[in-house]
Amino acid sequence: MGQIAYKDFSAEMHGRFAEKRTPLQVSIEVTRRCPLECLHCYNNLPMADMEAKRRELTKEEHFRLLDELAEMGTFWVLFTGGEIFARKDFLEIYTYAKQKGFLITLFTNGTIMTEEIADYLREWPPFAIEITMYGRTRETYEALTAIPGSYDRCLRGIRLLKERGLPLKLKTVATSVNKHEVLAMKQFAEEDLGVEFKADAQINPRVDCSQSPLAVRLTPEEVVALDMSSPKVRAEYVKLAARDRENPPNLSQVDTVYSCGGGMNSFAVNAYGEIGICVISQQETFSIREGGAKQVWERSLAHLRSRKRRRLTKCQECKIQSLCAMCPANGELENGDRESPVSFLCEVAHLRALAVGAEVPVHGECEFCADGAKHKEVTESARRIREKEVNVENWVGPQHILPILNNNTGVTGGCGSCGNH
Repeated sequence: MGQIAYKDFSAEMHGRFAEKRTPLQVSIEVTRRCPLECLHCYNNLPMADMEAKRRELTKEEHFRLLDELAEMGTFWVLFTGGEIFARKDFLEIYTYAKQKGFLITLFTNGTIMTEEIADYLREWPPFAIEITMYGRTRETYEALTAIPGSYDRCLRGIRLLKERGLPLKLKTVATSVNKHEVLAMKQFAEEDLGVEFKADAQINPRVDCSQSPLAVRLTPEEVVALDMSSPKVRAEYVKLAARDRENPPNLSQVDTVYSCGGGMNSFAVNAYGEIGICVISQQETFSIREGGAKQVWERSLAHLRSRKRRRLTKCQECKIQSLCAMCPANGELENGDRESPVSFLCEVAHLRALAVGAEVPVHGECEFCADGAKHKEVTESARRIREKEVNVENWVGPQHILPILNNNTGVTGGCGSCGNH
């Protein structure tokens, strides 16, 4: 995928970037195989996908990667998937990482957690374990995961970890299928279990270019209504909007495509040993199987991270950037172009600002700003949210269970990575 010639990256540029860049945080996707078939997932593959299994980094390759990361100064590692425990050798990889001294977070759905795994983690505890719940009732959970029995297995996994006093957190992805149970999941986590809970409505197209996850994405109005239902989240957006108002637009201060920590203090390794800016950016990745992670970090990824913008968009002068989830990876997945603003995310950002009473200065040709084609619509939507005409507590489930979608097909979007997976 999109290899960049090393000769294009001068020694002078390499030296300047190398002085600033250390991969303190690294996400490692150990597999894309998963026992669930969640409608919203951006990368899951069937457990029996032997071709995917064959392509995955071997245990020994993971050991070499972890050796390199330790030498490069990494201190925090996230293991993610797919489902990490789909790999029978995952605990060996995890143990090796523990012995190297990394702080480790584990992302899992908990459905194939066993007493043996939970006992092992008690002896070798990670920094954090995050389990994703997909519903508070069996009907809703399994409508989203498409796997009968998965709800009970998830609850069993949660119980096994909680009983052993492990550093457990729960979270959910809010979708049109489970939105009516987000508050019940929050109550279950915080009041019944006494653990931290968070909800996120960010849903992306799949990395294989299928747009199928967007079929269960909340509307912008629903996303922001869910945000505003939490006093803590609302207060955070108030602070972010105030900070943005007092400072120049973030993106106006840089001339590169990327302005995040990807490629500067973090990167992601996918299941097949390819390094990218982050877990959802798969348009341009670089294999570690030939030269190793250090060489990719110092050359190819540094080159990608320093790439200049080709054009200006409405994002550059936007004064509510901290309320927006727009980034090059989202542009890549949804529009096939890292520098193309995602209309859905722009609408959400404007709604957040208006919902907390923040001013939104006009910034270029933006349909959601004053005099824009959709300004009246977004203003009215924000009013409904503020006045709780859109009330999360009154949400109900779908009248009919959605048909099971095949996440590996469907309408293809413009992610630009088709044919590379």
